[in-house]
Formats: sequence, structure tokens, C-alpha cells
Amino acid sequence: MNIISYEKIKIKMEGTMNDLVLKNSKLVNKSGSYYVSVNDGKIANISKQPLKADVEIDINEKFVLPGLIDPHVHFRDPGLTYKESFKSGSFAAANGGFTTIIDMPNTVPQTNTAENFKEKMKIAKNKSIVDFGLHSGINNLEEIKKIAELKPSSFKIFMDLEEDNSLDTIFRNISIAERDLNSENSKSQKFNLKITVHGENKAIIEDNTERLKKMECIRGNAPIDYSYARPSKAEVVSVKYAISLAKKYNIDLHICHLSTKEALDIAKLEQKRQYDIDNTLKSKTKQNKTDNTLKSKTTQNNTKNTLKSKTTQNNTKNTLKSKRKQENTTESYKSKIHNITTEITPHHLLLDSDVFDKYGTIAKTNPPLRLKGENLAVTDLGDIDMIGTDHAPHTLEEKERGVWNSAPGIPNLETVLSLLLTEVNKGSIELSSISKLLSENPAKIFGLKNKGNIEVGKDADFVVVDLKKEGKFNLDNFYTKAKYTPFENYEYKGIAIMTISNGNIIMNDGDVIGNNEGKYVHY
Repeated sequence: MNIISYEKIKIKMEGTMNDLVLKNSKLVNKSGSYYVSVNDGKIANISKQPLKADVEIDINEKFVLPGLIDPHVHFRDPGLTYKESFKSGSFAAANGGFTTIIDMPNTVPQTNTAENFKEKMKIAKNKSIVDFGLHSGINNLEEIKKIAELKPSSFKIFMDLEEDNSLDTIFRNISIAERDLNSENSKSQKFNLKITVHGENKAIIEDNTERLKKMECIRGNAPIDYSYARPSKAEVVSVKYAISLAKKYNIDLHICHLSTKEALDIAKLEQKRQYDIDNTLKSKTKQNKTDNTLKSKTTQNNTKNTLKSKTTQNNTKNTLKSKRKQENTTESYKSKIHNITTEITPHHLLLDSDVFDKYGTIAKTNPPLRLKGENLAVTDLGDIDMIGTDHAPHTLEEKERGVWNSAPGIPNLETVLSLLLTEVNKGSIELSSISKLLSENPAKIFGLKNKGNIEVGKDADFVVVDLKKEGKFNLDNFYTKAKYTPFENYEYKGIAIMTISNGNIIMNDGDVIGNNEGKYVHY
């Protein structure tokens, strides 16, 4: 490719109509070759006809996808930056084709106060080369309201750390916060609070872990015991309960890293219920409009035929009252709809508990890798809303402390795209599925209106992929501080060769350019 360095682009972009043009680009679900122009960080034009700019990059008929969005990363910043930081994590994101990440709140201190939330925003702004959102932790109602005004992507609940009664209180408080904030700010802004959950049941995990630890002196423990300690039942019970609370308190729910078929089926059933309610609402709204039109005509006829002005006025008032009553009923009905969405990680998608035999506790993660038959697979992607990497870096020493004491978590930012492109080359999934699962749906679900698609007016976030390039994952080529992966030496076909964020090149052929400044993004 004919690439111009970031520094030269930055100098030449000043004061021109188009800053940058990507020419000879292939776009998903479009035939032929396209020119995509960028101006002031936004997509300015998409055309089959040549477009001019100060800088032209010849994509040479490679596919250009929307910049990837990871809704689930752990950048460990602040407090645990020896594992990862917003700088190293965002470099890894750029190398993997990501232009936006959403960071989880379990840092030190936790991101569960407005003060800590603001501090993390400041840290990320100073360090990150990709755009970022932030999930919030959980606190009391007063603090939740303060954080909500900062527009977190969600409030994250680790259900494996909470008792059932405290979970009910947390859901209720977030629902109250959403109601109160929207009541107080009805004309100025809309608050759409969302809960994300780590769905595993605390009691089930504790009981199984205690039982297995007692057996250690009899038969010893193997890494796969971690999967037995956190069985599929723990996820199924937790997901059921989370959905019941979301329905009870009418709050949007996003279920992170689903790992079992049964839990996915439960979520799908609730999504179908939502779909049916939505269709009923649309039908009622359409019928109301028809009824109101007929009543309006009737009122007009009554006006013409009546001999008494007072009677006509009364009919008109009654019609308006009826219309308002119907509109209020519709709004009340609409308020009962809540959204349930789902996510899967690349390791739960492509691995099962058999890998413990080869990688031991390197493959330890929460929720654990599942037994064959219980686990999810590529064939289930059509029923899942998005892929989140759950990029969870640790030191190698922390990963090798035995079954119970080693740290759970797998870094995935620099592997997931190539893993999925390999599946595209196998014919297992369509290229468009990657755009949907890693760009379009995360943007839609988390309210990032300027991201997720290659459309005029949206942020100029792109990843250029070479579908034919083959290789093996090599830890030496990764930017994350985590020097391990169960995908090490995995053979792939397809890789990100360029990442562009807000019109700026941040990765070119594996070389990350650290001059870009990420911005805070929210709904």
C-alpha cells in the first residue's frame, strides 16, 4: 500500500476541503470499488467516482470495515497499570482494528463514584489513542444519580459477588435514578440508564468451590476443576434472575460474555417477548391513529349538522379528551418495554474446557470455558447481539498460581479480528457479520450515534483488512502488557493492516502511531 506517515497527513490536512481519501476501497455488501473521503474527522463522501483530497491512500481493493467497537475491556487504569494501562491497552486496540473501547469499572479505586469516574475520564483522555466510553460500578442511590449525569455506558454488576437481595436493591436504585433524572430534566436531556451484568450465581459458585477444595487432598485439583466450580447452572440461574429484575424494574439489561446454550436460550425467549410487545405497540399506535382520524371526521360532520354551538364544542372537547387518553395509554404501554441484549467473547465462541489440558490456568477465565455440549459455538452467532473481547490482562506470574489462586482473564484485542476473519475464509460466517457484531450493534446498543457504520456524517473510523494474509499469533507482535494467550501460535487467515480513528491513521501494517487523542463517547 502507498502509505503516508501520520505526521505528514497532519501537516497537509489543514485548510482543505477533503483531508483524506481512501481510494479503491471495497465495502461490505456493496459491489465495485469506492472512494471514501474524510473531512475534519468525519466521513464526507462515499462515491464510485474519484474524489480529491490532500492525501490519497490506495487501498488496492482491500475491504474497509467500520472501526471496531469493543464494549468490554479491562484496561486496569488506575491502580493496576503494571497489568495494562489506557496507553498500552489502546495501542493493543489499534493494532487489532479497534477505534472505540468501553472500559470496565473494577480498577483501584473502583469507578463507582462521580469523583472516580471523572478521574478515569481524565486519565483516559491523556493516554488513550482510541475513543473510549466507561462503564460505572455500583454505589448508593445518591452516587448513582451523580454518575448517571456523566453518561456512563452502563452500570456494571458482578452478580457473582452479590447476594440476591442486594441485587434487587441495585436494580431498583438504578431504575429510580433513571426515573428521577428524567423527571427533573424532562426538557433538557434524556437519561437512558443500562445495566450490564456478569451473570454467575454467587451461592452456587461458593458451594461448588468449597466441595472441590475439600477433594483436593484426595485426588488433587486440575485446571478444569475451575469450570466445575462455576458450572453452567450458575450462569443459567443468574441470567434468569437478572432478566426477572430487569422486567420488574423496567430497565435495559445487557448480559456480558454468555457461555452456555441454555442461558442464551433464556435470553432469546425474553427477546422474542420484547419483539412481540413491540409489534403489539406498533399495531395499537397505528389503530389509534386510524381511530383518531375517524373521530375527527365524525366531529366535523357533527359540527356541520348540529344546530347548537354548545353541543358541537362539547363533542370536540370529548374527542380531544379521548385522544389524550389514548395517547397516554400508548405512552404507558411503551414504558413497559425494556431491552435485553447479549454478548459473547472470542474464547467462549471458539474454545471449550478441553484447552485446559494444553494451556492449564492460562485459559482460566470468568465465566469459565464450558464442556462440549454446554458451550456456545460459531453457529450460535446469529442469535447473539455482539462480540466483546473481555480483554482482561494479567502478568504471566499471576496466571500461574494454581487452580484457585491464579488470576482469571484472557487478553483478546489483538486476536479477535483475525480469528473471525479466519472463520470468514472457512465459510463459517459472512464478512458482514463482523461489521454487525463488532461495530454496528455495539454502537446502536450503547447509543454511540456517530459510530458503527460507514456513512456520510459519521466518525471516520475504519479498519482495513487483508483477507488473504496468513500467519500465526506471536506474542512478540502484541502491544498489550499481557504476555500470554490460549490462542498463541494459532494459525489465522486475515488480519487488520490499517486502523483509522477520526480520520487519523493509528496503525499501519502492525506499527501503531501514538499521536492520536481519544475522546470520551457516550449516548
